[in-house]
Amino acid sequence: MLLIYDLMKIVVKIRKITLFILTFVFFIASSFFIHWLEPEVFENPFIGFWYVMTTVTTTGYGDFVPETTLGRIFGLFLYFFGIGLIAIVIGKVVEGFGMYRKLKEEGKLRYKGSGHYVIIGWSSKAQHAMNEILEIDEQGSIVVIDTLPKAPYEHEKLFYINGDATDTHTLERANILDASAVLIFARDNEIDPVSADGKALIIVSTIEGYAVEMERDIYTIVEIIKEKHIPNFKHANVDEFVIADEALSDLMAKAAVHKGSGKLVMKLLGRKNGVDLWKIKKRDAWETYNDAFEALKKVGANLISDRNDFNLFSKLDDSIPDDAELFIICNKETYKKVKQR
Repeated sequence: MLLIYDLMKIVVKIRKITLFILTFVFFIASSFFIHWLEPEVFENPFIGFWYVMTTVTTTGYGDFVPETTLGRIFGLFLYFFGIGLIAIVIGKVVEGFGMYRKLKEEGKLRYKGSGHYVIIGWSSKAQHAMNEILEIDEQGSIVVIDTLPKAPYEHEKLFYINGDATDTHTLERANILDASAVLIFARDNEIDPVSADGKALIIVSTIEGYAVEMERDIYTIVEIIKEKHIPNFKHANVDEFVIADEALSDLMAKAAVHKGSGKLVMKLLGRKNGVDLWKIKKRDAWETYNDAFEALKKVGANLISDRNDFNLFSKLDDSIPDDAELFIICNKETYKKVKQR
């Protein structure tokens, strides 16, 4: 009994992978050994394996029982040592799951998916953007990069990376090269626009440098505090800017002059009214913008622009470029119909 106790102390200290291999070898060897001891009862090693596993898991069906004294002594050894061994293995497995959960929560794991959205800098705006993205893209997933000690938000589609976004190793862990887009947010209640926009510039410059080094394109969207700082980003290759202060001021000004326009814009930006802004590609049957306009109108969608060109109604007879990026307004069901056409 003391020998079994000493063996258990040694087993507990063994590395997981080594323990799993030794456990597998022990069970297989025990299956052949009991078959060798009592070939009349355990006619083949598989029956021996059945007996070993029902013994060490305390199932004990009793359909196969050793008849000799030596066989029963080995059965006792399996009962004491085998049950202890399987308990340790199960404990190691549970410990492994707990460690994985802990490492994931602390942002220390690597993200291996693709087509995801990377959010750098957690804030209330970032959380709202995440919810909007997941509402629009039902198959999407979010990777958040920040320096918080734990994941800032619990969601089945959120993966947290703890690290410095200006470190390429952190970007690699977020698999940023395979991301659909990267969104860089300023902190909540940021009072120093120079510091906030300067930090965003350093981050986006790091991303751009990494993209050039790897010969890949990374779509970046940056929130900046002051519009006058945009020229400082000219070498950073930012795809889109969202201006925090000026956007709100412009919206309020337009609402004051053109009453009701603020509500219209807010409804378009939100998803509560069921209508949203969607991007589609040109169809082969659409030669001109008018062709696209009429075809979309029949299914309940409104064509509003080609990229940032809103003057389509003045050139409906113009040909649509092959690389056009058309934007429409409609609900999700209509958008799905348009995509299937």
